[in-house]
Amino acid sequence: MTTHVDIAIIGAGPAGLCFAKSLAETGLKVMLIERQSEAAIADPAFDGREIAVTHHSAKLMQALGLWEHIDAQAISPLRDARVLNGASLFALNFSHSETKQTELGYLISNHHIRKAAYEAVKGCPAIKLHTDAQVTSIQAVDDSISVTLADGEMIQAKLLVGADSRFSETRRAMGIAADMHDFGKTMMVCVMEHTVPHEHTAWEWFDYGQTLALLPMNGMRSSVVVTLPPSEIARLMHAPTDVFNQDMATRFQHRLGAMQLVSTRHAYPLVTAYAKRMVGQRFALVGDAAVGMHPVTAHGFNFGLKGIVTLSSEIKLAVAQGRDIGNNSLLMRFESAHRRNTRPLFMATHAIAKLYTSEILPARILRAGALRLGSRVKPFKHAVGAMLADAR
Repeated sequence: MTTHVDIAIIGAGPAGLCFAKSLAETGLKVMLIERQSEAAIADPAFDGREIAVTHHSAKLMQALGLWEHIDAQAISPLRDARVLNGASLFALNFSHSETKQTELGYLISNHHIRKAAYEAVKGCPAIKLHTDAQVTSIQAVDDSISVTLADGEMIQAKLLVGADSRFSETRRAMGIAADMHDFGKTMMVCVMEHTVPHEHTAWEWFDYGQTLALLPMNGMRSSVVVTLPPSEIARLMHAPTDVFNQDMATRFQHRLGAMQLVSTRHAYPLVTAYAKRMVGQRFALVGDAAVGMHPVTAHGFNFGLKGIVTLSSEIKLAVAQGRDIGNNSLLMRFESAHRRNTRPLFMATHAIAKLYTSEILPARILRAGALRLGSRVKPFKHAVGAMLADAR
């Protein structure tokens, strides 16, 4: 059996769903291919991850119909950000007042975004969701690209889009390599209540031997991220709750007062990815499959939305002009634009993460000096604040 569509998307996570929704009014037939069940996509479980959403991304989410499906109480304002180094009380602060906004952005749990994306897509007649589907092969020819599923069904499209995570099997199947860096560390994420207010300020604390992050949620609770060697994370993951609570309060040097776990704990390997090519024959990558950012900026979803807008804009123009939506020149324009939008920050974040997680003495001296220098250079602070807010 062969099903003909205009665009096939492998991966029905936030990137895949948002890309499909961006094309809902084009008249194109779109199919999302996903290995999970529809029930898992419709009601995704809490996974510990909090997403920093810029003002620009918030506008895109509103335009795509996601924002209306997220409870206002689940959207936490991110007013300010603070970077700390080692045991020093000095912090590099980024204030919303430097951006002419009332906040730098917003924090939303990943599972809320996933659910909202599903809700925005499910009623679209032009979008078909094919779940419980396992891809076995992909073959591109001059005028189409075909995806064969494990049950023998073939999906034939004019364009195939890979949106299946930074470890993308689709990317590999298309023969596209990626620059991947494994930091040899694991992140543990959870939600904790605390007795000292966070004042809606995010922390990135490059302590010696560990990296801590605090993402402020509404009320007296925060998403807490701890990055450590895998063996130490394994111990934290299985520690009794009372032991865990005390351990976390100590790690944060009691700056948040008493801390209490109020969610499940989740662990993720710390690996970044940047595709060496973002397009192939009738093929393109979006989301983490194209650019898998270091979580130090919590900026990956924003990059994903930028890529989606860039590619969908090219496709909409091609449709309006009656041109082939999978032609190479269109795809190359997308790749060029998305690299310009993502490469500088990806490389800068990677360099900062390597410097501020190094334990050698020269690095410790350099990172302390760099933090103080950054605090004194006002143009630098304004530029970083503007990047964090992205208030276009």
